[in-house]
Amino acid sequence: MEQFDVLIVGAGHGGAQAAVALRQRKFTGTIAVIGEEPEIPYERPPLSKEYFSGEKSFERILIRPASFWEEREVRMLTGRKVVSVDPEARQVTTADGATYGYGSLIWAAGGHARRLTCGGGDFVGVHSVRSRADADRMLSELETTTEVAVIGGGYIGLESAAVLAKFGKKVTVLEAQERVLARVAGVALSRFYEKEHRDHGVDVRLGVTVECIEGTDGRASGVRLASGEIVPAQMVIVGIGIIPAVEPLLAAGADGGNGVAVDEHGRTTLPNIFAIGDCAFHANAFADGLPIRLESVQNANDMATTVARFITGDPEPYNSVPWFWSNQYDLRLQTVGLSAGHDQEVLRGDPATRSFSIVYLKAGRVVALDCVNATKDYVQGKALVLAGAAIAPEQLADADTPLKALLGTTPAA
Repeated sequence: MEQFDVLIVGAGHGGAQAAVALRQRKFTGTIAVIGEEPEIPYERPPLSKEYFSGEKSFERILIRPASFWEEREVRMLTGRKVVSVDPEARQVTTADGATYGYGSLIWAAGGHARRLTCGGGDFVGVHSVRSRADADRMLSELETTTEVAVIGGGYIGLESAAVLAKFGKKVTVLEAQERVLARVAGVALSRFYEKEHRDHGVDVRLGVTVECIEGTDGRASGVRLASGEIVPAQMVIVGIGIIPAVEPLLAAGADGGNGVAVDEHGRTTLPNIFAIGDCAFHANAFADGLPIRLESVQNANDMATTVARFITGDPEPYNSVPWFWSNQYDLRLQTVGLSAGHDQEVLRGDPATRSFSIVYLKAGRVVALDCVNATKDYVQGKALVLAGAAIAPEQLADADTPLKALLGTTPAA
C-alpha cells in the first residue's frame, strides 16, 4: 500500500488547487491526487462553452501542464475511483481494489450529473455535460444531429443551447419551472435570457414536464412531454443539477446528506479528513450563515486554499464572497454574491443595450449583482456585497454613477 502525507480525492478545480496551495505554502510532504477520469486536472466550465464550440483545444483548458505536477512532485493517480474510506486505518480503497494510506485526506470529488429517471434516459444520444468524455461524445454525434432538446434551463443547459444554436442546430430548451435560471437569478435576468435565446432561434418552453425519451433501437429520437407532444431530437442534453459524490464519506460515518458537512476550516466530522468544493456543505456568511453547497470554481479554489492553510499551520476561516460567470452568445454574465432570498431587484442600465446590471437587495442591503457585459459594475459591486451596503435603490439604478462612488453613502430617510 502506498502512503502519502496528503491524499486528495478528486482531480477537478478544488483538488488541483489544494495541491498547488500546499506547495505554495512550502509543504514538503508527499502529495497524491486520485481522479476518476484518465486526464490530469482540467477546467470544467469550458466544456459547455469554449471546448465544445472548438474555440479551445483540450490542452488549453488544462489547469496546469503535466510538467507542472512532475516538477512539484504531485503524484497523479488518474482513472481510479475511490469507493471506500477507512478513517481509523487512514486509508482509501479504489474500485480496482488498490489501497492508499494518508496522513490527511482532502475530499474534492465534486459530484455526478443527475440523470433522468424516466424511460429512455440511457438511450444513445442522451448526454450530460460534466466531463471531457461527455463533451467528446456530443461532438462525435453533431454531424448526424439536426434537432437538439435541452432538458433544464440552468447555466449548463443554456450555455449548451447557445453553442448548438451557433452550430445551426434546431434547439428546444425544456424547463420545468416558469422561468430559466430560476434557482440562481431573479425574474428580470431570466426574462432577458429567455428573449436572447428566442432571438437566436432557440425554442424556450417553460413549465413543461418530461414524460420520457422516445427512441428506436436504443437511440434517442425525441422527448415526450406530459402533454403528449413529442419534441423531435437526435440529441438530448440533460442539465438538471448534480448529486454530490460523498457516499464513501457518509458510509464511513461523516455527517452530511446534501453533501458532507464541514466546519469553517473545511474539516469533516471524521478525523484528518477535509472536504472542499461542490460536495462541501458549509455555513456561508453570504447566505445569512445558513449551510449550503456552492457549485463554483471560486468556491472550490478558495476552500482548497483554506484547507491548505490549516494543514500547514496557518489557519484562517473560509469567508470568501461567491462569484460565478456564464458565457452565452456574445454575452458575458458575471455574478457576485448570492441573490437567494432577495426582496428587491434594482435594474441598472437598459437590457435593450445588452449591457446592464441587476442589483439584489435584502432588507435594504446589497447581497448580490448580476452583470451582463458590465464588468465595471461587477468589479465595483463586489465591495458593496462585502460591506452589505445599504444604498437607496434610485442611487443604484443610476448607471451614470459608478458603484464605487456609492460605497459609504447612506440611503435617504
